[in-house]
Amino acid sequence: MSTVQTLAAAHAEVKAEIARTDTKTGLLLAFVGAVLAGSWTVAKDVHLTVPAYVVGGLGMGALVVAAGLLLRSVRPNLRGRHGFPLWATLTAEQISITLSEDRAADIAGLSRLAVAKFTGLRRAVDLTCTGGALLILAALLALGGAA
Repeated sequence: MSTVQTLAAAHAEVKAEIARTDTKTGLLLAFVGAVLAGSWTVAKDVHLTVPAYVVGGLGMGALVVAAGLLLRSVRPNLRGRHGFPLWATLTAEQISITLSEDRAADIAGLSRLAVAKFTGLRRAVDLTCTGGALLILAALLALGGAA
């Protein structure tokens, strides 16, 4: 495979990874929102003990922080040097020249973007698991306190 073909394949792979990460982020954001809404709906109608309130509040807080990380990871970066903002400032001829000369730099920039998105997603998954575990513990405390 020639260098041009290799660079084109690497560029496509990085862009596909960004798309996969954004898809996962969107699904997790919907899940976190549903868990937050469901937990709030249940908690407002149930008499909870103080420990259940505290643990449940920590769980809800973890989920809110996870949602914030997810939103931040899909936030458009309009100041970035690579991708759409760059192309929007160039003529068609300049785009061709830039792509032929700077494909490796574009791959590096997109790769850094992909890693940042993936890192935010990973942290949000960890917080979602922590928040879910805390909500389960709060539910157990509420059930144990009611008995």
